[in-house]
Amino acid sequence: MATAKEVKRLLTWCRPCRSLRGPQCRAFAALVPGVSQVDNNSDFLGKKPHRKHPGILRLPHVRLPQALANAAQLLLLERPFRSVEKQVQALTNYLWSRHLPVEPEELQRRAADLEKKFLESQDSTQTEEKLRGAVLHALRRTTYHWQKLSYNEELSLIYMAARLDGGFAAVFRVFHEIQARVPEFQPQTLMDFGSGTGSVAWAAHSTWGQSLREYVCVDSSAAMLGLAEKLLKGGSESGEPCIPGVFFRQYLPVSPKVQFDVVVSAFALSELPSKADRVEVVQNLWRKTSHFLVLVENGTKAGHRLLMDARNLVLQEKEKSPDLQPGFVFAPCPHELPCPQLTASKSLACSFSQAYHPIPFSWNKKPKEETFSVVILARGSPKETNRWPRITQPVLKRPRHVHCHLCCPDGNMQHAVVTARRHGRDLYRCARVSSWGDLLPVIDPSAVPLSPVEEPTES
Repeated sequence: MATAKEVKRLLTWCRPCRSLRGPQCRAFAALVPGVSQVDNNSDFLGKKPHRKHPGILRLPHVRLPQALANAAQLLLLERPFRSVEKQVQALTNYLWSRHLPVEPEELQRRAADLEKKFLESQDSTQTEEKLRGAVLHALRRTTYHWQKLSYNEELSLIYMAARLDGGFAAVFRVFHEIQARVPEFQPQTLMDFGSGTGSVAWAAHSTWGQSLREYVCVDSSAAMLGLAEKLLKGGSESGEPCIPGVFFRQYLPVSPKVQFDVVVSAFALSELPSKADRVEVVQNLWRKTSHFLVLVENGTKAGHRLLMDARNLVLQEKEKSPDLQPGFVFAPCPHELPCPQLTASKSLACSFSQAYHPIPFSWNKKPKEETFSVVILARGSPKETNRWPRITQPVLKRPRHVHCHLCCPDGNMQHAVVTARRHGRDLYRCARVSSWGDLLPVIDPSAVPLSPVEEPTES
C-alpha cells in the first residue's frame, strides 16, 4: 500500500499534466506552426504502423563489428599500460572539455582591453615594460591554452580505447540517416579526413558495404594510420584486411579533379590550429565532394559553433566549375537560414545522442550514450528532399498531449504541444512514438494536392 506521503507526491507530480487538459491544453497546442496538420483521410502512412513513420531515424544500441572489437582488445592486451583506465578517462574528459584555439585578432583585442583597464585603474606613471608584463600575465590566466595533440603509438592506443566505439556509433547513426532517407544512393568512393582509428571506414562498410569500392583514409599521424591498418587486419600487421579497397595516406589528394561520393570529417576540424586552417580544409573537402559532405564533432557549444561556421562557408561558396552543383543542408537543419540555436538569447548546442555497446574492456561494460553534433551538406537542390521539422530535444509524453521542441523549415524553433483533437490522430501518434533526432512528418496543407499524399522522395 502506498503511504500518504507517496500519494501526495504522486498527485503533486501529476498536477501539471492535469492542468494542461481542456482549453489550456488547446492554447498550448496552438504553438504548433500552422503547417502542422497531417491529412487523416490521406494514405500518408500506407500500411506502415505509426511507430515506423518515415521520420523515424533512431537506432537501437549500436555495436561495433565483432572483428573490429576483437582486434581492438587484442592490440590493447599486447601492450598493457599502467592505469590504462585512468588514462582513458583523462583523455575522454580532455577531448570533451576542449575549446577552440583563440584567434590572434581576439588575443590582440583582449590585450588592448586589459591595457586600457590597467591604465585607468593603476598609476599611469608605471613603465611600459611593467604594463606589458601585467597584460601578459592576465592573458595567461584568462586565455584557454590550446595545444595540438601529437599521437604517438601509446597515445593512439589510448585514443582507440577511449573513442573507437563512441565515434563509430555517431558516424554510423549519421550514415543511417542518409541511407534511410535516400535508399537509392549507392556510393562507390569515400574519403575520411582525420581518419584516426578508421572507424568511419568501418561504419561506411556496415552501411554501404555492397557498393563501396574505395576508402581513402587521410591522417597526419603515421602512428594513427598504422593502428588503423592493424585494426583492419584483425590486430596484426600481416593479416588479410577485413574491408577491401582501403588506402591510407598522410595528405589530401592534390588533384582538384579527384572527387568522392561521400567525404567525411569526424572529430577532426577541432584539431586544426586556426580558423584559417579550418576554412582551407572545409573548402578543399567540399570541392572533393560529389554527393555528401559529412561533418561530425562533439555535441558541445564549441563543436556546434564550428560546424555552423563550416555550414555557412559551404552555402556561400561559389563554384568555379560549371560541372559542380551548389550545396544545401541535408541534415539536421530543415533550412539554409541562420541557426536559431545560435541566435537565441541563450545559445544552445544543437546535438544528438546515440546509444551503443562499448568495447568490453574490464572497465567498460555498461551501455553508453554518444552525444554529437553533425551537419550533412549535399549537392543539388533542397527541393529534392523533404523539409520536415527536426526534433532537437527529448520528447516529453504526457496524458493526451506530447511536447516536442522543433527546428522548423522557416528557420525558427518551436515548442509544439501536439494533441489528437487539434492536430489529428496521425500526427499525434507520430509525435508520440518519435524521439530526439527524428523528423516529425508535418505537411503544409496548402502545398499538398488533393490527390493522396505520398511520402517525399530524395535524390
